Formats: sequence, C-alpha cells, structure tokens
Amino acid sequence: MTLEEEINESNKYYRSHDIAVIYKKPTPIQIVKVDYPKRSRAVIKEAYFKQASTTDYNGVYNGQYVDFEAKETKNKNTFPLKNFHQHQIDHLQMCQKQGGICFAIIKYVTLKRYFVTPADLLIEHWNAQNHDGAKSIQLKDIIEGSIEIKANYNPTLPYIDAIQQLIESGKEK
Repeated sequence: MTLEEEINESNKYYRSHDIAVIYKKPTPIQIVKVDYPKRSRAVIKEAYFKQASTTDYNGVYNGQYVDFEAKETKNKNTFPLKNFHQHQIDHLQMCQKQGGICFAIIKYVTLKRYFVTPADLLIEHWNAQNHDGAKSIQLKDIIEGSIEIKANYNPTLPYIDAIQQLIESGKEK
C-alpha cells in the first residue's frame, strides 16, 4: 500500500469514529481534450495543472486546522529535500502563521518506518540548503526532530496521536 492509501484509510477511520475530519486535496487540473467513445466512457486525453498545488491533506482535529504533506523515500539514511517544492514550504509557513498544525508524514519505504515531521524542521533544513548546500535531511535528524509512528490495523497510520504530542510539546507552532 502506498503512503497516500495508508493515510486515506486512516482518515476514513478518524472520520467514522468522530476523531478528525481530514481529506486529501484534489489536484487542480484544466482539461483540454476529452475523447467520448460513449458518453459513459469519457476519457481525458490532454490536461494540465491549473496551478501548483499546495499540500496533500488538510482538515480539522480537535478544533484546530491541520495541513500536511505525505512523502515517501526509498533512501535509507537521508530524506531528499527535492521531494518538496518552494510553494509547499511557503504554504506550510503561511498556515503556521495562522495557527495551523503543519507537518509532513514521511515514509522510509525500505526501512518500513514512518515519521510525523513538524513543518519547522522541514523549513529549517529547506532554508539551510541555500547556505550549507545540504540537499537532504539525515535520518538521525528526522528521528531526533520527529515523532515515529508504527503502521497498525485501525487506524492504518495512527498519526493523530503524533499530532496530539506535537500540540502538547508546542512543536506545532
């Protein structure tokens, strides 16, 4: 299962148990050409992105706005910053300024490890790459600055527990 599928399953669980209301954001596209072999079988043949999307997920948990990105890597020791785009980092910063809880869920596919990484850690490393040239975050830094979550049955990824820990520790700001 991909990380997004795992998160989507978790979100269904959270909604059905009245814990949180979090959805995957649709990617805005402009359809240019459609083939209609039959009306019920329309096929999009050409489309383009209307605008750069922001982050993957948003919603509300315990009365607080939540906004986050889902990222996977097959690397074992680092997380490449090229997995993010400037507009995503900007969006996380703007949401944080408004009091939102912002983070990324990072899956190390090969290691089968998951981390809820606060936006502050991502932003710090994103900005530092222009000064020290490091184009990735070391796994040890992810471990030290994030909350590790374990895959489960229900919810598939218990990331709400990590959000609660971020709130209690003050790391979401």
